Amino acid sequence: MGGVTGPVFLWLQVVLGVTLHRARRTLLQAAILFCVLALLVWVAVFLYGSFYYSYMPTVSFSTPVHYHYSSDCDATNSVLCSFPVANISLLKNGKDQVMIYGQPYRISLELEMPESLVNKQLGMFMIKMSCYTNDDQTVAAVVRSAMLHYRSGLLQTLNTLLFSPLLLTGMTEQKQLVEVELFSDYKANSYQPTVGAVIEIQSRLVQVYSAQLRIHAFFTGIRYLLYNFPVMSAVIGVASNFAFLSVIVLFGYLQFIWGGLWPPEQVRVRFGLIFSVMMGDTTRMQWRREEARKRMSFSQKSSSDEPPVLLEALQIYETDASEEEPADLQDRGAVAGPQVPQLGDSMLRQRRGPWMSL
Repeated sequence: MGGVTGPVFLWLQVVLGVTLHRARRTLLQAAILFCVLALLVWVAVFLYGSFYYSYMPTVSFSTPVHYHYSSDCDATNSVLCSFPVANISLLKNGKDQVMIYGQPYRISLELEMPESLVNKQLGMFMIKMSCYTNDDQTVAAVVRSAMLHYRSGLLQTLNTLLFSPLLLTGMTEQKQLVEVELFSDYKANSYQPTVGAVIEIQSRLVQVYSAQLRIHAFFTGIRYLLYNFPVMSAVIGVASNFAFLSVIVLFGYLQFIWGGLWPPEQVRVRFGLIFSVMMGDTTRMQWRREEARKRMSFSQKSSSDEPPVLLEALQIYETDASEEEPADLQDRGAVAGPQVPQLGDSMLRQRRGPWMSL
């Protein structure tokens, strides 16, 4: 009984060891594959994010407008000594340009004006905007008109009575927000970039609480898709980067497995041999075998270090071709006696190709 259980336990120990070795190898391969995929995904996301933030310009830009005027005259009846003027910088953080080259922008000015008697009697007034460069050269100028929205006396009385609680508590004011479009399609010049603007209200009677300059970009083409469809664009961009990186990693892995960069002629011969073996075409296989012999003889003359896979593929072809010989040739071989298999053939049959290591 002991003589029987000994080999059984030995067999179980061998089987368990082989199984654990295969499981460990499979787990290691799965872990490496997961790490590689995670790294590829992270790099793909990083590349898309870098492209997005470098390619997409500022969507909107808003800055307060602070007007100044002269006060060294004898002004009466709420008349200013000069036109209100404001100088605005169009640089973010003092160095980055707000408007990039070739991108159309809409530039507008928002005026917060009280519904005072002076503003009502003022009527229309002009607003001028001049864009300049670093050397104070004017590259664009525009003049637009503006005025308060008309309200009749009855409408203003009803509005005052209705909102009297809010007006008394200071939660609201009797004012209007007047928006003036200065540029509808402004494009910066690449040779003369816009770094600032001068805004002037050409009226000495105007009364303004505050003002805001707003710049909004109108996107077209790829920027339009990136801005209006961010999720779909992100999925497509990350997937494209992931596919491209996967192809690069796959080629690098195959290069590492196959061992070095081969000359183009040897690569063509090798894939031609493999294709003929898969197709089973005897005529094509014989022609490829002759071509392989010629190229192998030429490469052996030029270099002593040849990839062993080419020799293996050639010997496999010769083995497959011998299997497809006519029956009479096989009978002759049978009459002549059994042939002893060569050691190289058995090793070729047992050796795994590089693709089996995956």
